[in-house]
Amino acid sequence: MALSSFTPSVTGMSAQAHALETVSTNFANMRTVGYKPNETMFNTLLGSTPNFNNTVDELSSSRVNINGVSYYDRTLVNKQGTITATGNSYDVAINGENAFFEVKDSGGNIYYTRAGDFTTLTQNGRTYLVTGNGYKVQGFPASGNGFGSTPTDIEIVYQEKIPSVPTTKAEVVANVPADGVDSSAYSITVYGPNNDGRTMNMVFSKVEGKVNTWEINFNIEDGTVTGGPVEAVFNADGTLLSPKNIDVSVAWDDGSSNNVNIDIANMTQYAGGTGITKVDQDGAPSGNFVKSYIDENGVVKASYSNGNELVYGKLALVGFESADNLIPVNNTLFEAGNDTGASHYVNGPDKNIANLLQPQAVESSAVNVESEFAKMIVVQRAYSLNTQSFTANNERSEERRVGKECRSRWSPYH
Repeated sequence: MALSSFTPSVTGMSAQAHALETVSTNFANMRTVGYKPNETMFNTLLGSTPNFNNTVDELSSSRVNINGVSYYDRTLVNKQGTITATGNSYDVAINGENAFFEVKDSGGNIYYTRAGDFTTLTQNGRTYLVTGNGYKVQGFPASGNGFGSTPTDIEIVYQEKIPSVPTTKAEVVANVPADGVDSSAYSITVYGPNNDGRTMNMVFSKVEGKVNTWEINFNIEDGTVTGGPVEAVFNADGTLLSPKNIDVSVAWDDGSSNNVNIDIANMTQYAGGTGITKVDQDGAPSGNFVKSYIDENGVVKASYSNGNELVYGKLALVGFESADNLIPVNNTLFEAGNDTGASHYVNGPDKNIANLLQPQAVESSAVNVESEFAKMIVVQRAYSLNTQSFTANNERSEERRVGKECRSRWSPYH
């Protein structure tokens, strides 16, 4: 670049004009979810440089002319935006540095973003969790009771209804009377593979000729119970001696079946009549779809009216050795480069980070309005001063040109 007396003001006007454009772009994205602002940085241009073959004394006396300014932009990748509640079930905000959602475009290219305003997109009959521009969100797929180790597209497999969950265990805490009554009955709701629960009765009957001994028989609606009768024996102090657990099998009229383990270890035989303290069991009736959502650990799931959930996957959150060096594709989407260093999964299939994610919220733009407004005032003033400098320099240049012409015209040699 050829430097001249106009270079400082010209490069200054160019740099400040660009800085003003940067501020304007930041202002325009004040409400863009996950937006990371740019800031313009400045470097001086040197009109001359020392000759490093000179002596130290010569270098110390060398004149270095600062002639103008250059500029470059940097993106504040790790600047935290305000967390704003939205109430949208697929929105999720990252609250902390060096964690990014991993997303993939249609060509299979991987990018990273903090914009968690997700939605769904159906392609070829399959529904995926995607960003606003259609990039598929990556996550650890549901596998058994956990998650797979390799992230993939998170697919929303919509089910309007899920079947009942069969009962496998139950607990009964109650008292059978030590005197006055020869029979007592207690009821448990048992869920079958194809029904929404039926009542199973446990009937306690005193055994003649045996002290503190009761026979337990079972019956159930729409099925048959095998595994009884069972004799329950109590100690003299009223606590249960045996058995502590009873295993029964329910054969349903529709041909299905399930086995149930019944815990009666805390049953008693005291005077004063029957009393039920606790009757509990696992299992659940069939459930209707309520909603799909993302929870505080980044797990994407659906909830159903029976209280059960269907898990689709878990968001993959990625961190980098040097996240500030991520390459901006735009100011909400980034890609890794050589200077970002190694990446790692912040959460992982079996790891959760407390308070890192906030569901039903988004990270708003990280633009600080007050700071940008202050920058705008400084930039506008700097541009104005460079303009004045250019004008003054132009006038001086013109004066020198005219003076030179006059001296040449009146020269005795002319």
